[in-house]
Amino acid sequence: MKIAIVTDSTAYLTKEEREKYHITVVPIPVIIDGREYKEGVDLTTEAFYDKLKNSQAFPSTSQPPIGEMIEVYNSLADQGYDTVISIHLASTISGFYNSLVQIAPTIENIKVIPYDSKITVKLMGYLAIQASKMAKLGRTPDQIITYLDGLRQTINEVFVVDDLQNLVRGGRLSNASAFIGGVLKIKPLLTFDDKSNEIVAFEKIRSRKKALKRVEEIFSKVHEQVDYPLRALVINGNDPKAGNEWATKIHELYPDMKIEQSYFGPTIGTHLGDKALALAWLRDFDQDSL
Repeated sequence: MKIAIVTDSTAYLTKEEREKYHITVVPIPVIIDGREYKEGVDLTTEAFYDKLKNSQAFPSTSQPPIGEMIEVYNSLADQGYDTVISIHLASTISGFYNSLVQIAPTIENIKVIPYDSKITVKLMGYLAIQASKMAKLGRTPDQIITYLDGLRQTINEVFVVDDLQNLVRGGRLSNASAFIGGVLKIKPLLTFDDKSNEIVAFEKIRSRKKALKRVEEIFSKVHEQVDYPLRALVINGNDPKAGNEWATKIHELYPDMKIEQSYFGPTIGTHLGDKALALAWLRDFDQDSL
């Protein structure tokens, strides 16, 4: 059995990671002022945020064409793969996964297994990397999916956004009405709800400094309660300086923990807006036996 791993561009994997783990990445389309771009192909993160500041209309995103996905899967079949695990952004923020579930049975020359990461960004990238490692070790699709399910259960995150306008206009915030009233005066904290997997705002904080401090308190409590080693991920939206400063502080608080940094690219930046920050964490998978 030869298993291929596919994900989408919101995994924000580096070129080196894509090549090292032989992961196929499908770009998500981003529409700005009527023009469609492919994330990571003809639209860099830097260019996106520049365009975001000057765009006349609210940017939007769409799903990769189904025909394009069929071509990707057929190409992998031609390369000798008989199975593909296709790992994609949360079905609660995109219909992409559900579209793949519909077409998977129609692909005849390769078995397609769509997988809902229930998350996005580099956290999803970690799932793709681990799946690739297991495939290389000869693990079965069932073994890989079972492992991913377990690792996915340990993922959590808190987003700090400058305002909710992008999420509200994009329809990605499930409880917007409870927070929209003071949207200009607060730094709302958001997360993916454990039960619904939808993005929800859960606290209103009066300043960014206080918001980051509150996130640190939440993380500290989790760190004390879990019975497995954690790794952390600091994510920034067009604010690498703030991301680096926060990552440095987290490292000082937890010197023995692996702290990495990533970014919100065009697709996720469309919904979170400029200057968003997040602290995410999950079980330290480098210590897992695959």
